[in-house]
Amino acid sequence: MKIATWNCNMAFRKKAEFILVHRPDILIIPECENIDKLKFPENVPIPTDMLWYGTNQHKGLGVFSYSDYRFELMDCHNPDFKNVLPISVSKGKTDFILFAIWANNPQDKDGQYVTQVWKAVNYYENLLSENNCILIGDFNSNTIWDRPRREGNHSAVVTKLAEKNIFSTYHEFFNQEQGKEMHPTLFLYRHENKPYHLDYCFASNNFMNVLESVEVGTYNDWKMHSDHKPLIVTFGI
Repeated sequence: MKIATWNCNMAFRKKAEFILVHRPDILIIPECENIDKLKFPENVPIPTDMLWYGTNQHKGLGVFSYSDYRFELMDCHNPDFKNVLPISVSKGKTDFILFAIWANNPQDKDGQYVTQVWKAVNYYENLLSENNCILIGDFNSNTIWDRPRREGNHSAVVTKLAEKNIFSTYHEFFNQEQGKEMHPTLFLYRHENKPYHLDYCFASNNFMNVLESVEVGTYNDWKMHSDHKPLIVTFGI
C-alpha cells in the first residue's frame, strides 16, 4: 500500500498529474479545491473514491483513492478541530482508521497549527488505541518551534502518539531525530534557503512492521508546483 501527502498550494486539478506519477493508492491533499471544482484533464486518472472537507471552496482538505480503498468520515468527527479528519478506510487490502490532517484553524485562540493536532489526539484517544491507525498530512509543526510552557507542542504530540505505539515513518526509515530532519518538506515562500520539515506520516506498529520505503520530494522537482514537497510512504500490504 502506497500512501502519500502533498500540500499542493491550491489548484490541485492543474497539478494532479505530477503526484500521480508515483501511483499512490491513497492520496491526502491539503489546500485542495472542493470536489465540485475538480475537473481533471483527460490524461489524468480519475479517483475511485474521494472525500473533501473545508469552508473555503478553493482551499480545503482532499482525500483520494486510486485503488479499492473506500472512505467514510466517521460520525465522531469533531469540527472544532477543523481539518483533522477521522476516516474509516475499507475494502482494500486492510481496513484501518486514517486521520487526514491539515493543521490550520485561525479561529482557535489557543493556536491554529500544532494545537489542532494536540487537541485531536487527545479527543480521539480511544480511536488511536486501535491497532490500525495512520495519521498523515501537513502538521504545520516541528520540534524546533516547541514552546516549553505550552502543553501541546510538537514534541508532546510525538510523545502522546508513541504512548499509543504510533510512530513517524520518516524518522524511523531515515533514523532521524525530531527537529533534525535532513529532508525538508517545505521551502518557505519557495525559497531554497528556508527549509522546514512540516509534513508527516505516523503509523501504528502493525504498519511500521511492514514499512518498506519513505520518499520526500526534492526542491528542484516541486518548486514550480508548490512550496511543499510530497511525502510518499510504502507499506508491504
